[in-house]
Amino acid sequence: MPPKKTSSLVCLATAVALMAGAGSMVAAEAAPATPTTQITPAAPTPPNTPINGAPAPGARRGGRGGGGAMTPEDQAAIAKLLTLSIWKAGAGDGDYTIAPPYTPPQANTADDQVPKGKVVTFTMNLADSKFYPPANLSGTKPTREVVVYIPAQYVPGTPAPLLLTHDAMGAHDNVPAPVLPILLDNLIAAKRVPVMIAVMVMPGGGDGPGSERGLEYDTVSGKYAEFIEAEVLPRVAKDYKVTFSKDPSARATLGGSSGGAAAMSMAWFHPELYHRVLVFSGTFVNQKAGPEAPHGAWEFHENFIPKTTPNKPLRIFLEVGQNDNGATSSGSGMHNWVLANLHLAEVLKAKGYHYQFVYAQAAGHVDRPVRAFLLAPALEWLWQDYKPMTP
Repeated sequence: MPPKKTSSLVCLATAVALMAGAGSMVAAEAAPATPTTQITPAAPTPPNTPINGAPAPGARRGGRGGGGAMTPEDQAAIAKLLTLSIWKAGAGDGDYTIAPPYTPPQANTADDQVPKGKVVTFTMNLADSKFYPPANLSGTKPTREVVVYIPAQYVPGTPAPLLLTHDAMGAHDNVPAPVLPILLDNLIAAKRVPVMIAVMVMPGGGDGPGSERGLEYDTVSGKYAEFIEAEVLPRVAKDYKVTFSKDPSARATLGGSSGGAAAMSMAWFHPELYHRVLVFSGTFVNQKAGPEAPHGAWEFHENFIPKTTPNKPLRIFLEVGQNDNGATSSGSGMHNWVLANLHLAEVLKAKGYHYQFVYAQAAGHVDRPVRAFLLAPALEWLWQDYKPMTP
């Protein structure tokens, strides 16, 4: 699907970020080309320094930093990120860094030689929802958009793996961000990922004023996963004659910023439904406190993961940008996205989880060039151990 134009909103968000002193959304856009196999690190870019004279487009998602200036301990922790091993496609578990140029792989480009999946879009009336009715927030638009990708190779009646994306990631975006149906057409045809159905869900009320996005994504609980299971997937299955696998290892969830935190919550609170999580610039900060999470999604590294035994059967990919939200703020304010994702990677490593953590130099929040560069190989890593259940 052609991405919607959101440049005016992006520019507004960038201006707000600069005035607030948050990390600017910066990265260099690259033209499509064949993938590189090795990256030479660029010199580190100080936060708030634009590349090529202007900030590149990024998502206006998930709030900003806070809590005062970074402490020497915070600065030392972030400085070590520049010394990480250089990530490359096919890398195993662990911590990595990448640097411009973020050249997108060939898999991002439509190929006339591969079978094309079917893409359909429908809307859901919020008034019909038992989970997120419009009464929760005044001024909410009355509908929710859902975009569904069904691969050409899908055999009706066969339980298919599922990729669930927040903010309909992969359906609505500006270049160079990847278009998920094109990417999946190519990866599935090359047998680099399973034959999966993608369900790309927008927040209730869209993403403008009156949206339920913060309520749905920043609330740290299992409610959103329960909503998808009860109201979205049955509608897709019925209307488009598809069957979703009930095997949690055949289910993945993908999101950026607050949508990334929601992706993590879905799998954490319902590992019987989802085992695979892919996050760009996850809002693992104290964005929305609640009974189950007094410090919001900061609790994942602070309490949830280190204090939960045995480990949950999760496989997790994390990315964060050098100039991400709150990149120059103290960790004590629990609103530094770089530190939040770093600390999450640290506890995943300490507990022995399967994970990859990628620190993107000269990159901003949910950075489009970085997503263009990483999404295809990240999906491959996410699914590399998948084995279909025997009937």
